Amino acid sequence: MTSTVDQHDRDLMRLTMSIGQLSRAYKCAADQSVSNLGLSQATAWPLVMIGRLGNGVRPGSVAESLGLDPASVVRVIDHLIAAKLVERREDLTDRRAKLLYLTDEGSCRVLQLEAALLPFRRQLFAHVDTADIAACLRVFDGLAGALGSITERTKGSEV
Repeated sequence: MTSTVDQHDRDLMRLTMSIGQLSRAYKCAADQSVSNLGLSQATAWPLVMIGRLGNGVRPGSVAESLGLDPASVVRVIDHLIAAKLVERREDLTDRRAKLLYLTDEGSCRVLQLEAALLPFRRQLFAHVDTADIAACLRVFDGLAGALGSITERTKGSEV
């Protein structure tokens, strides 16, 4: 059996490989830009995500936004709670669910983290045209939608 891989397929392979590589490289460089703030990379990113997603977010949403296993994020959240940066509260509409809220200190830390990330992002994208950023965001949104559809179809076929 022979496989025909044309240039378009090779470009797609290169693109999908690049997404993961760039994600890891970005995270490593971003970690360095906030390393002086006294938080490990394991605790800084969940804290930032709670800030970005907003108070009252579920731990699973934080895990999903970081691309991490929910069980590992729960351990990190426990650490953030012990450090008095985050509070876990019951969801009044679903007593089984827990919601996360930044404490005042947690909010201050998020502001520090975001302030440290701002010049890093500006430097990283200094030579990228605004239209290219908008196009990239449209492509990523389309890919997210396509992945969601593929995942749903795959789940439906397993039944």
